[in-house]
This record gives sequence, structure tokens and C-alpha cells, in this order.
Amino acid sequence: MGKTRVKICGITSAQDAALAAAAGADALGLIFHPPAARCVSMLVAEQIVASLPPFIMPVGLFLDLPTADITAIARRLHLGCLQLHGHETPADVRALDGFCVIKAIHVKPGELENALRPWREAVAAGLPNLKALVLETHSTAAAGGTGIENDWQQIEDVQRKGGFEKLPPIILAGGLRPSNVRGVIEKLRPYAVDVSSGVEQIKGKKSPERMAEFVQAVHLADGRS
Repeated sequence: MGKTRVKICGITSAQDAALAAAAGADALGLIFHPPAARCVSMLVAEQIVASLPPFIMPVGLFLDLPTADITAIARRLHLGCLQLHGHETPADVRALDGFCVIKAIHVKPGELENALRPWREAVAAGLPNLKALVLETHSTAAAGGTGIENDWQQIEDVQRKGGFEKLPPIILAGGLRPSNVRGVIEKLRPYAVDVSSGVEQIKGKKSPERMAEFVQAVHLADGRS
């Protein structure tokens, strides 16, 4: 059985980054969207990136920011992976050539298959830097980190019909926490899972215990102790 990767998102300090890495996270998300409660400044982002141990990937999260601005931030911080959470198009992903790109797909009721279609077409036409799709809870309140559980049933239905074929690997997000992540992985077998509010003490501050419990639950789902 393969290893399910773990990304802990909404990291706001070097201290939380170190705790997440120690808990076993594979990647850490840094948010660059000022309206977001967990947005970090460039100074804090530089401190976080500089503190990371080897093989822990920092991922920059952006929402409807011009690709030139994304590129400037990514180059300043030496980010290799970018996550796009807005209305970005395949053309925007293509403009970020040289970077690994993850595109968020918001799972609206009954609309997941249609939302995936343009990305399947873009991949077929050639979009090599699109490395994964993250399926996020649909919410009009925020772009992510709401704690609202995703529509796992719709995702399972689309998966059963082959709806993820000829697409990059799938990352699951939306309301994941230590108590439910194992069941979600066992049902859907994603490439990775992405968590933020589910491992927090308070908004923007991670809990070492919850992060460790979350990673342990992922390992159990994979058949690892």
C-alpha cells in the first residue's frame, strides 16, 4: 500500500513549522492572500522557509493573484510548489512554467464532474507543471480552512465512474481532522491529504498533539504503524 502524503496548511510561524515537521508532515502551506486569517508576511514566510529541515516542502497558496506577482514571491522564497485557490485557468498554470502547480477544485453540489472537465482537456493538450488537484470544500465564506467537511460521497461517486482518470493525482481537503481522516483515506485512497483548522488549538495556531494524531491516523490508514 502506498504512502499517503500529508500537507499541513496555514502555517503562521517558524515554531509551528518545526512542530509540523516533527509530527511527520511532508509539506507545509504558507498563505499569501491578505484577507485570509492565516496569511503570512514575506518576513515571516522567509523565517519559516529558512527553518525547515531537509525534504519538507513549503507550498505557497495564492488566490487570483497575477502570475507575475506569484512568480516574484515564489522566486524570493525559493518555492518550488504553488497552490492556486481562486479562478485560475489552465493558461495561468501554463504561465507558471518552472514551478510545480497544485490547483484547487471546489466541490460544489453536483458539479464536480463539470469542474474537472477543463482540466482534463488541458492536461491532454499538455500541461506538465500541473502536478495535482486538491478537492476543497465549497464555501462562499472563505477559500479554505473553514473546517466544513467536504462532500466525500460526491467525490466517491465521481471516482467510481472513472472521473479522475487522465488527471494529475488527487489531494483531499475540507474538514479533515484526526478523527475522520483515516476513514476518508480508506474510502478514497488519495495521493495526499491537506489539513489546516483540524489540527489547530485556535485559528492560526497549530496543536502539536493534534498534528501528531492526524499523521498517526494517516499512517494507520496506510497500514503503517
